[in-house]
Amino acid sequence: MVECYVGQLNQGFMNLLSNAIDGLEELNQNHSFAEIKSYENCILIKTQLSHDGQFVVISIKDNGVGMTEEVKEKIFDNFFTTKPVNKGTGLGLAISYSIVVEKHGGTLEVNSSSGNGAEFLMTIPIKGNG
Repeated sequence: MVECYVGQLNQGFMNLLSNAIDGLEELNQNHSFAEIKSYENCILIKTQLSHDGQFVVISIKDNGVGMTEEVKEKIFDNFFTTKPVNKGTGLGLAISYSIVVEKHGGTLEVNSSSGNGAEFLMTIPIKGNG
């Protein structure tokens, strides 16, 4: 059990999932159906307890286009986007960061490199577990 703002966390999850889907769609551009089918786009969601049992760790990982170091440095900034005009506002990851870190006292980190997908790791503290 985790004490949290369920609606806000849901919004954070949806923003991360939406970005994972966008990363897969970007990877699929200019590829044939056969090429896309052979690659098998994947989004993996995993939950577990931290080693000390004080946090829930949620991982959302995709095998999409990934990110450069320059992009990773800015992804949680308001209004930063790599998406085309009318596709993104640059607010989704900033909002997710605010929800996880500021509202819940957790962390939101990204592991990614260009061409190797992205993994977002959220840690949410378990409150009142003692």
